[in-house]
Amino acid sequence: MGLHNVTERGSPGRSAEFLQVAGYWLVPAVITAIALVIAVFGTAGIELLKYDRLAIIDGEYWRLLSGHFSHLGPEHLLLNLAGLVLVWLLVGRQYTTGQWLIVTAFSLAVITLGFCYLDPNLIWYVGLSGLLHGLLIAGAIRGIKTQPVESIIIIVAVAGKLIYEQLIGPLPGSEATAGGAVITNAHLYGAFGGAMIAAILWRRVEPATSI
Repeated sequence: MGLHNVTERGSPGRSAEFLQVAGYWLVPAVITAIALVIAVFGTAGIELLKYDRLAIIDGEYWRLLSGHFSHLGPEHLLLNLAGLVLVWLLVGRQYTTGQWLIVTAFSLAVITLGFCYLDPNLIWYVGLSGLLHGLLIAGAIRGIKTQPVESIIIIVAVAGKLIYEQLIGPLPGSEATAGGAVITNAHLYGAFGGAMIAAILWRRVEPATSI
């Protein structure tokens, strides 16, 4: 009977811990799932879902969103998913799941608007890298309140990377690793979007110690 009582008391705790961990990883898990589903369809999926300016003008508006989750191939996909995990380990606790969804949507919107209005010569694009920059910057800015040193280091590092990309071009080896041209403006727009939404949320949320 005693063992039975201990088990009953312990189960809610384990369940709560599982739900907390599951909630913490929910947003990157959803992003990963979408990207993997698209990858299953191979080249056909890329052609149907990539950001394609001419196709969008012809009314294929889903490409405004789906292009961010499409990838050139397995190497490009794995590179971005590894980056997503790293971003989450660094700043994933700075917002709740709901707030991260807002950050994600806002960052994607800013990147897409940047493509549409500031990069008229960009014919097509695929990849999560722009969004990753938005997530990282948004989390790092929020982290200034609780982890100022680490957060400022992240912000300075990302800012330095963006300046290098704008003045010189993609980081050495990045295009070979991704398997195609790196659209550095996607990183710039993503970081700008992340900074904007972080500023909007600055006084409205507290860092998420639990999900």
